[in-house]
Amino acid sequence: MSKPNGRTFEDKPAARAQVPLAVGFFGPSGSGKTKSALRLAAGIQSVVGGEVFFIDTEANRALHYADQHSFRHVPFVAPFSPLDYLSAIEHCVSHGAKTIVIDSMSHEHEGPGGVLEMHDVEHERLGGSKGTSMLAWSAPKQARRRLINTIVQLPVNFLLCFRAKEKLKIVRGKDPEPMGFMPIGGDEYIYEMTAAALLLPGAYGVPSWTSEDFGSAQMIKNPEQFHRIFEEHDGKPISEAMGAAMARWAVGSELSPMAKALQQQIADATAETIGAVSAALGAARKAKTITPAEFKALSEAGAARKTAIDTAPPLPAEQQQPPSDPPAERSPTAREPGDDS
Repeated sequence: MSKPNGRTFEDKPAARAQVPLAVGFFGPSGSGKTKSALRLAAGIQSVVGGEVFFIDTEANRALHYADQHSFRHVPFVAPFSPLDYLSAIEHCVSHGAKTIVIDSMSHEHEGPGGVLEMHDVEHERLGGSKGTSMLAWSAPKQARRRLINTIVQLPVNFLLCFRAKEKLKIVRGKDPEPMGFMPIGGDEYIYEMTAAALLLPGAYGVPSWTSEDFGSAQMIKNPEQFHRIFEEHDGKPISEAMGAAMARWAVGSELSPMAKALQQQIADATAETIGAVSAALGAARKAKTITPAEFKALSEAGAARKTAIDTAPPLPAEQQQPPSDPPAERSPTAREPGDDS
């Protein structure tokens, strides 16, 4: 069959691979966005390792939690254009970030130098007429798309916090229709999230994964792969355990060749070899030939194997190895053949 433009493609059986998480939180002030993001980040970090970086546009409010959580703090002041956010993200990645919390993404939309202000400046530059308003969106929207594309493509976990406010849908000739709480920011961000939770007023970090309000329901993302995790934590605040569970899904089930070899060694370990296997596991972690998630899983498997060995009942007498006969002691008066002394 001819190829219209000469391109060729490859295919292979589909298999799970490690993917980064992108989780959004939206809610009004006091709903628990910052604390929830830090707790989820700590859980993710326990699986994937690396540093947690916090990009703070909220006048250093993240530091209120510095005695409860470990993270690198990145103060971020105006201007808040998409490319300024991109520069902050690039700083974090260049310094080893594996998980990045941004609080708040709403400044990118409505803050000084944000997308709305960029549009107004561009509109004025183009003459300020009614006909140029739509054209003035081109530059800020392109900058936002560049930021979103970078977030999606980086091998880093992102936790994005959005302020939210209640919105109404105005329909001529009808009463305003409540839309519920909706994030202040570009809808494009929520569409790119792996999951997105609504935090209602006074929720104290307890997420809502459903809503009767049409607008809120559109912004919530509760994907099938996380249903079991969210159901197990139903009615509870977002926690480190939830973050760890989501990260284990994101890591995927496929082990590296080194991890597979160690897994087999653990399964075959005996009382005499379990110590050597444990040492090999530690060496692999130090050499970074296995991931933090693999090390954690293999450590748990190794501990379980050691417990099984230590608590195993003794073998019946008939299955025990009989002791070898000790060498016969030589009588003091015994004489070897040819001993003439």
